[in-house]
Amino acid sequence: MSNIAPQRRGFLAGGNFIVDSVKIIDAWPEQDTLSHILEIRRCNGGGPYNFLKNLARLDSSMPREACGLIGADVDADWLIEDCRLAEIDIVQLRVREGEATSVTDAMTVASTGRRTFFHAVGANALLGAADFDFSQTQARVFLLGYLMLLDTMDRLAADGSTEAAQVLRRAREAGLIAAVDCVSTPNPRFREISLAALAEADVFFANEIEAGWILGRKVDLASARIAVSELANLGRADAVLHFPEGAFACRSGSTEAFAQGSVRLPSAEIIGATGAGDAFATGYLYGVHEGWSVSQALLCGVCVAAQSLTDATPSGGVASLADCMKLGEIHGYRTLD
Repeated sequence: MSNIAPQRRGFLAGGNFIVDSVKIIDAWPEQDTLSHILEIRRCNGGGPYNFLKNLARLDSSMPREACGLIGADVDADWLIEDCRLAEIDIVQLRVREGEATSVTDAMTVASTGRRTFFHAVGANALLGAADFDFSQTQARVFLLGYLMLLDTMDRLAADGSTEAAQVLRRAREAGLIAAVDCVSTPNPRFREISLAALAEADVFFANEIEAGWILGRKVDLASARIAVSELANLGRADAVLHFPEGAFACRSGSTEAFAQGSVRLPSAEIIGATGAGDAFATGYLYGVHEGWSVSQALLCGVCVAAQSLTDATPSGGVASLADCMKLGEIHGYRTLD
């Protein structure tokens, strides 16, 4: 990341732009039975969209740009207006006639904050390398997401590359820091698609489930340091592994793992976990943008993630950088042995 032009500033986020319908339910039902919907809220969804909305709340002065495909429908109308209100540049957020905007029902159990997603891929399936233009942006950091949820971008070529990997390489060649995130959906080529991205990204995010699919074994807190080190040595990317209990990071080519426990947020303050991983990525990449150390970036990541838990939507709970960091000071952090 040493070749990044110092005059660059801001973030470009590309990939999944989704309209989420967050439904708070009283309990998760057995098959063929009923549960009650207590509340319905429409909001942003998908890693890049969540990231940019989080950033607008974390630091409104930071430039933010979107790149993706949406349909020509009422969901797209809502999304465009939502981006306008958040002052997100949508020059590269293009409408595809005849296609539907991607939507997700996020079912969140009121008592636990646990969530389950029902997703319609829509126009996101058609997003390809040709839809990304890095020639005009002055952004410093580019985030691509999610791997495994972009049909065209995930398609493996004969040489083992993907269009996602090509986009990450082009972003680096244009002078941006290139980051990429996964989604926890089973894919028989999960490892191969991830390896292609690891070979081209500067920063690679995964949770314990995704890391396990890449490494071919179960990954838990006890094995996290070894796992993140292995991920960082599978390509050129720094690896960042996040759990509900905290996060680990390792520089590419290194074996030294950095660790940071999550904020000890009281259970009474946890409303929903939807978008918590995206909030963590927002905080971590904010630190990368600002040139902070890995440890400082991890600390920022867990604080923004904790703040996001205070609302049922992905971004509604995120506050200013100062407020997010204060949350960690108030409640303290878990210890990762």
